[in-house]
Amino acid sequence: MAWHEFKRGKRKKKDVIKFEFDLEDNIFKLHWLLENNYYHHDKYQCFSICDPKPRTIHKASVLDRILHHAVFRILYPIFDSTFIGDSYSCRLNKGTHRGVARLEQFAERASRHYRGSCFILKCDISKFFASIDHTVLKNLIRRRISDSRALDLIDKIIDSYNNKNFEAKKGVPLGNLTSQLFANIYLDELDKFVKHDLKARFYLRYTDDFIIVHRDENYLKGLIPEIGEFLRQNLKLDLHPQKITIRKLIQGIDFLGYVGLPHYKVLRTKTKRRMFKKLKGKQAQFYSGEIPRESFEQARQSYLGMLSHCHSHKFARKINEF
Repeated sequence: MAWHEFKRGKRKKKDVIKFEFDLEDNIFKLHWLLENNYYHHDKYQCFSICDPKPRTIHKASVLDRILHHAVFRILYPIFDSTFIGDSYSCRLNKGTHRGVARLEQFAERASRHYRGSCFILKCDISKFFASIDHTVLKNLIRRRISDSRALDLIDKIIDSYNNKNFEAKKGVPLGNLTSQLFANIYLDELDKFVKHDLKARFYLRYTDDFIIVHRDENYLKGLIPEIGEFLRQNLKLDLHPQKITIRKLIQGIDFLGYVGLPHYKVLRTKTKRRMFKKLKGKQAQFYSGEIPRESFEQARQSYLGMLSHCHSHKFARKINEF
């Protein structure tokens, strides 16, 4: 099952083709390594992307990534049931659009159906994935998992990442499926602190971006040092000082590619530019014969689907003109 989930959308990748050529032997090899406690995580292949900002991706071997899928399948239902409802990243039946819709609900309630003003505190954690402390993460996982062999395997995945820019035993790689779950396990501590200890009613999080909505600006200002102290003391993290903002709803709230305003939302200008640029690139590839028409149409329809969640009729017409 882990193999079938892993290969979805990757069948044409060279390393996947090579692995599948001797699929049965490779799967038996992984089983034997695990059964006899000989498994060790291979090194990562490192490369950079810019989507939209520069990121370093660490790609594991096919064998390791299949194992990541298997581990994820077991851990996800155990931990996901313990997460708060308003955590939206990398979870079934959640995602960006539901997160943005929830923010709309919060803003409407806090502003008493837009009859009064409300403020939105938006925060970001500095270098989050690179700063996850391995010891803290392992201890959080041990609250729910007690099997020694399972924990040994999880520890090998966590310890497989050697981030040269930070001290040893910190960071999880952006390329791992397990890193998405580890991130939610880690920041679930923050979620519960804000919801249960600070009693913030209108709180939501997507990865390391989180928002609190309230009608009192001073109340939100008072939360910032408390949240910062909790992150430092309990998770060894810091708020990004340049990415802490408090804005009135009427000014527009930039979140997950959209800008929320009273009664409606629009697509972020940078997102529009990036979308237009990518689609022009796809069109050029189609005209040159690099990709089939179906691939170009698929990209165009995905963008139109994104636009259907906001007020962007003029831009949708431009996309339709391609």
